[in-house]
Amino acid sequence: MKVRKSLRSLKSVPGAQVVRRRGVTYVLNKKNPRFKARQG
Repeated sequence: MKVRKSLRSLKSVPGAQVVRRRGVTYVLNKKNPRFKARQG
């Protein structure tokens, strides 16, 4: 799995969505599912 230092840098990847659920921040990407991340 690809790892980035911060979730903010993942926002620049095309198709990325930043979603907050129950206080946990997720980055989801349907176009390129390897850019997934979770924080909190």
